[in-house]
Amino acid sequence: MRRIISAAAGLWLGLAGGVLGQSAGHNPVVVELYTSQGCSSCPPADKILSGFAARDDVIALGLHVDYWDYIGWKDIFAKRQYSDRQRAYAAHAGARTVYTPQIIVAGMDHLVGSRPAELDQTIRRHAARKGTVSLALGRSGDRLRVRAQTAAPFSRKAVVQVVRYLPERRVEIGRGENAGRTLTYSNIVTDWMRVAEWDGKSELSLELSASGAEPVVVIIQEDGPGPILAAARLR
Repeated sequence: MRRIISAAAGLWLGLAGGVLGQSAGHNPVVVELYTSQGCSSCPPADKILSGFAARDDVIALGLHVDYWDYIGWKDIFAKRQYSDRQRAYAAHAGARTVYTPQIIVAGMDHLVGSRPAELDQTIRRHAARKGTVSLALGRSGDRLRVRAQTAAPFSRKAVVQVVRYLPERRVEIGRGENAGRTLTYSNIVTDWMRVAEWDGKSELSLELSASGAEPVVVIIQEDGPGPILAAARLR
């Protein structure tokens, strides 16, 4: 991805294709599920994530980790990068271990992934909070345009990230703890890229490459990883 940061509003002129505007205080809540095809306790959590995937007020993302691959089945969606992200969350929170299924809401709350009522309550709590960052996306062909503003500079740097995902796939599990099962996965993360850092002192304006038909998510998050300040999606 090529990074361009400027304050020029001209990036937005003549934009064709879909545009999704997000105003401050109306960002969807990001839900990250850390899961594995080799984990026997994960299918209920995968099903719960599928239930939230269609909601406009939630960006539900399934990140498949690789640390269970040794027990007999290599998760076809797993990447070491997602295991590292989960470990970074644990270190930031002072936790010594990671586990599946785990859900992280808005970069802040860590939940056991098989508790839908607790998850829904946590999402509602974050949705009720008024944010300070406004974020808007536009897409024209294979070009993605990102624009963001904040009411005040940040106390610590924020990281701008672009996420791509597959909306749904069915997988026949041949070995391991889920051997013989055919499981459906939703919003499977295929790529998670850090594309810029932002201090909030001026307007953020980016033009990036975004080829392919997969949905695009942009997440602005305190480094750490810490709280998610804003998120938006183009399906």
